[in-house]
Amino acid sequence: MSDVRENETKDRIERYLEFQLGSESYAVQILKIKEVIPNPETTPLPNGPSHFLGIMNLRGQIISVIDLRKKLNISSDCEDREEAVIIVNLDSICIGLVVDAVGKVLNISMNDIDEVPEIESAINGKYIQGICKYEEHLIVLLDLEKVLNIEDIKKLQSKA
Repeated sequence: MSDVRENETKDRIERYLEFQLGSESYAVQILKIKEVIPNPETTPLPNGPSHFLGIMNLRGQIISVIDLRKKLNISSDCEDREEAVIIVNLDSICIGLVVDAVGKVLNISMNDIDEVPEIESAINGKYIQGICKYEEHLIVLLDLEKVLNIEDIKKLQSKA
């Protein structure tokens, strides 16, 4: 019986939003995304971490904005990038993530997701949910809860 459930889980299709950080493709589960907006004006807060850009007002709601490139230690090699902010909802907290560009929505089968290889990389392996090959290129699937560390976000928002 457990083999049947395991096969059903592996056959399941999940939807992800693809985006660019530097020259690489990443994706997060679409169910965690509230909306995508152009890069807004932010108000910096003193003594925040370098990846914390500040806060913004989105239709009356104060949202923390994080530069995902800096958080993951990824250098952006293109100067003419079209920055966008992905607004995600995690644990009833909305957070804005600055990315280089937003791609498309991907339908990914759980069968197509590989575990993280044991290699040294710029991104901490604990932040990665898996790796997926999609249309001949690799996409890193991020685990937002681990990347963003919700407790740190709550502390920053309480300072605001």
